[in-house]
Amino acid sequence: MIQLRTIMNVADNSGAKKVAVFKVLGGSGRRYAQLGDIVVASVKEAEPRKAVKKKDVVKGVVVRQRNNFRRRDGSYIRFDENALVILDGTEPKGGRIFGPIPREIKERGFNTIASLAQEIV
Repeated sequence: MIQLRTIMNVADNSGAKKVAVFKVLGGSGRRYAQLGDIVVASVKEAEPRKAVKKKDVVKGVVVRQRNNFRRRDGSYIRFDENALVILDGTEPKGGRIFGPIPREIKERGFNTIASLAQEIV
């Protein structure tokens, strides 16, 4: 359950390290985001001399969440951290994706993220 003020790690090399969510997109009263949902976030920590700076407002797709996520086959998947990939339109802003990515990301239409990922689970 990703919600308002959730601090998330960034799973790409765009320059941001941590972001704070301040809006979940997808409806007027939407409170929670899960795998594959798009959120609006503010960059809290960033690397120097990269594309994304501290205080930037970015859109990102949730690629890992700590809460259990139920798959269609009835199994559950969960990760050790909450993480997102920063988007530029519908494509990732960075050129590399770190860590495992669930196959639900590809099913949601983010094929570029799935192809750049080191591991699909």
